[in-house]
Amino acid sequence: MTTLLLADHDGAAISDGTRKALTAAKALGAPVHVLVTGSAPAAQAAAKLDGIEKVLSAEDARYEHLLAEPLAALIVSLAGPYDAIVAPATTSGKNVLPRVAALLDVMQISDVTKIVSPDTFERPIYAGNAVQTVQSTDGKKLLTVRTSVFQAAPDGSSQAPIEPAQAAEDPGISTFKGEEIVKLDRPELTAAKIIISGGRSLGSKDAFTTYIEPIADKLGAAMGASRAAVDAGYAPNDWQVGQTGKVVAPDLYIAVGISGAIQHLAGMKDSKVIVAINKDDDAPIFQIADYGLVGDLFKLLPELDQELGKPKP
Repeated sequence: MTTLLLADHDGAAISDGTRKALTAAKALGAPVHVLVTGSAPAAQAAAKLDGIEKVLSAEDARYEHLLAEPLAALIVSLAGPYDAIVAPATTSGKNVLPRVAALLDVMQISDVTKIVSPDTFERPIYAGNAVQTVQSTDGKKLLTVRTSVFQAAPDGSSQAPIEPAQAAEDPGISTFKGEEIVKLDRPELTAAKIIISGGRSLGSKDAFTTYIEPIADKLGAAMGASRAAVDAGYAPNDWQVGQTGKVVAPDLYIAVGISGAIQHLAGMKDSKVIVAINKDDDAPIFQIADYGLVGDLFKLLPELDQELGKPKP
């Protein structure tokens, strides 16, 4: 049994989500090969990961931007010797692997949170309110891994060999037009140890800047938002935490003006410590919060900002 892991990268470094998916892939108990597309430096970085047998490098330009259709065709062309194909449950993984599953005519098991055995897995259902145990009889197991519950695999002491991967025939049904790269001055949301998120109660984009951003800067935290805040235009899409956004599990999660809809809770309730600030003492967020503060966020956040600015005794 051998496992193929699809790597996410930024052109040079392997993503934290891929390192966590590698931990899950190794739990299958088989040698792991890593597929890196479009970047020789990223392939070199992947070769340093602990516990992999080799790296497959597909440097053809058609794979550089992770377009789902040509990448799915590539994975299918490589799938023959592999008993499992694994990807982190990121935007890329969730975009590509369902297409691979359809082309191979096998089921995909999404958002795996535990490897019970090579053919049995646990995954959350009903917005995380229940855990489903799935046993697959398919010849090939296709898994996307919820990275918030696995530890990131470190670099190893040796470098795995890198082999070129032969390009597959391009289906020719999608082309790359352009992209806008967002440069972050603070930690990336899914990898952050501290997150402060705001809800629709903030009332405007300027309120995020005025009340949330100074605290995020002092804590070295990532900034998040509820879907309601994103839909209202107060925060960008890539800040959204929840069932239809990003699933996070930081050491500290501060929810400001977020009532705690079940969709939002599904994306953050595995956080180690949850702090809720809301003027409604009946808000559902308080049911899962470790610490709750009832009051007007427009008064409480400036006070918190001042306290954080004081020198430590």
